[in-house]
Amino acid sequence: MFSLIIPVYKNEKSIPELVKVVDSLNRQLDGKMEVVFVVDGSPDRSAELLQSLLPSQNFASQLILLSRNFGSFSAIRVGLQKASGEYFAVMAADLQEPPELVLQFFEIMRGDEFDVVVGTREGRADPLRNRLSANLFWSIYRKFVVSQMPAGGVDVFGCNRAFRDCLLSCEESNTSLIALLFWLGFRRKEISYSRRERSHGVSAWTLSKKINYLMDSIFAFTDLPIKLLLALGVAGLAVSIPLGLVVLFARISGFLHVPGYATTVLIVLFFGGANTLGLGLVGSYAWRAYENTKRRPLAIVLRDLKFPAGPLQK
Repeated sequence: MFSLIIPVYKNEKSIPELVKVVDSLNRQLDGKMEVVFVVDGSPDRSAELLQSLLPSQNFASQLILLSRNFGSFSAIRVGLQKASGEYFAVMAADLQEPPELVLQFFEIMRGDEFDVVVGTREGRADPLRNRLSANLFWSIYRKFVVSQMPAGGVDVFGCNRAFRDCLLSCEESNTSLIALLFWLGFRRKEISYSRRERSHGVSAWTLSKKINYLMDSIFAFTDLPIKLLLALGVAGLAVSIPLGLVVLFARISGFLHVPGYATTVLIVLFFGGANTLGLGLVGSYAWRAYENTKRRPLAIVLRDLKFPAGPLQK
């Protein structure tokens, strides 16, 4: 009845504890949970550890190995595709989100009042630098991409089969899975939680990945950059026409004697930079449109291993 999807990337140190936590969740759900681990091209021993531990567990599981690192969102999509339950939940392998959230997700969805449940962070035990960068990231995200996004962002969620099917029907590349959760609509509920301190390894969510994710989110869900570019062009035109008339009048009247080299250079540099910025913005939209016309798979499965559940022992 219940499917738990766990993307795995550089989580070697947390795998033994993760398997124990998942087994505890399965027991609380009376053995009705399957777990889909998706190893997203992880360079460490995560896949080897899971392959050795899963055959002896009390819960049914799948171990999916992707051919390379496609990103956590693509890994989650693959897990949702392979899962066979009626209700689905996504859990991070680093165990920074309370595992009890999974039980809350399933309980809420079984009530049939909501189609999707998202976990919203009201606090985090991360270092100060990480907290500041995360707050800045999500504030920009809420301002320019998804206004309904909670202030602390979303990392984990649960959904029913109807929502899962609609989510998987959106096959665009270079997009944001989190933004799609809000774009799709449906009956949504938010659950707040405090993020735990990381006890194993280091985060693979680097600043460059955050920037790329923000760029994908902006270009996939809003035309604001194009509108800003249009406004800049209108403003430049509004300034240049009167200025040009003044210069022409001064030249004809004989008031203008200095060639105005510095002014010319400044104007050329300003509008040259604005043109380059415009080409970059338009090019970003064009490149993403071109990527989607290729219709390449969003992830490639290298191996798909299935392990049946052992007898549930008390």
